[in-house]
Amino acid sequence: MPRALITGVTGQDGAYLSQLLLDKGYEVFGLLRRSSSGDVIDERLRWLGIAGKVRMMDGNLIDLSSLLRILQEVKPDEVYNLGAQSFVKTSWNQPLLTGQVTALGAGNMLEAVRLAAPDARFYQASSSEMYGLIQEPIQSEKTPFYPRSPYAVAKLYAHWMTVNYRESFGMHASSGILFNHESPLRGIEFVTRKVTDGAARIKLGLASALPMGNLDAKRDWGHARDYVKAMWLMLQQETPDDYVVATGRTVTVRDMCRIAFSHVGLDYEEFVKVDPAFMRPAEVDVLLGDATKAREKLGWTAETSLEDMIKEMVEADLARHRARQR
Repeated sequence: MPRALITGVTGQDGAYLSQLLLDKGYEVFGLLRRSSSGDVIDERLRWLGIAGKVRMMDGNLIDLSSLLRILQEVKPDEVYNLGAQSFVKTSWNQPLLTGQVTALGAGNMLEAVRLAAPDARFYQASSSEMYGLIQEPIQSEKTPFYPRSPYAVAKLYAHWMTVNYRESFGMHASSGILFNHESPLRGIEFVTRKVTDGAARIKLGLASALPMGNLDAKRDWGHARDYVKAMWLMLQQETPDDYVVATGRTVTVRDMCRIAFSHVGLDYEEFVKVDPAFMRPAEVDVLLGDATKAREKLGWTAETSLEDMIKEMVEADLARHRARQR
């Protein structure tokens, strides 16, 4: 039975990846950072019905000794580094923490794998935010990076460290440059979930308006359930490499609001209000990915449309609020 270790296991991607690997017969271990909110930390795993099936290991990305101990104990075949301070807006408020966890944390994990599990295959969760101020209208693996947030800068360090460990030590280390991917398990602070939750609350009479930032920002949005399949496929390849994972379609935040609100029979223009407090200090105006390489080498394509994903998220948020009202 193959063994996988996942950092960020309680996040959106970690939960869907755990589900995928369990379905494939893996023994799944998760790195769990000790938290005072332990009663809600596995909420996403519980949502998918797999909370008791993932073995949690007590450790932290910024503590190399804990990573070495866990790798020696688990002896994983595959390591997926999804753990990070992953909210772009917070990275301006906590830039040094973001650097410690998102950048140096990945470096710690690479070094721990090199020392304690050198035969394990390693996946690094890179991000389309690294493209930032885009240098080409459609971004591929060859597009130059221009990060526009402390988060993106930290992700870029982790990305190049992964390349460096692959080339320096012969490690099977791959990076997925994932464009925006969402789901009902997305954190409430992220724009897609903020929109679907806002539409649900307004529909149920729990709110009267939804304050938003830049409605004209364009993103390439896919479903996390589809994207974790690409992560797994990368580690099944004979040769490690880096891959863009995207839908190849871009839409505005405004379009997303329209889809979400129309699903519950409302006109978004009546409820969505632009609030300068939600604007980023440096905006990334548009991201659009070219996943040709992933399609040709991995046989991967996005399966879920933006419309279906938004509807699924709105329905999940309606269900959550109705459950709380009982």
